[in-house]
Amino acid sequence: MHINSLVERFLHEHTMPPTVFGRLAARDPRLVLDMRMGRELRPAMVDQVRDFMAQYRAATQMKRVA
Repeated sequence: MHINSLVERFLHEHTMPPTVFGRLAARDPRLVLDMRMGRELRPAMVDQVRDFMAQYRAATQMKRVA
């Protein structure tokens, strides 16, 4: 699945504003807006975004279990 689709799904699942996501994932509040407007991420940034989403999901699940 393309990174844009994964990010959009993540935002919906976690009711997270796009600017917050960009700040937390890449220190770039315009990240999602730029992606929506056609910005292509470099492979290193794709990995960084994927890692952020995985860590965020893991932390969220840990809070639900505790």
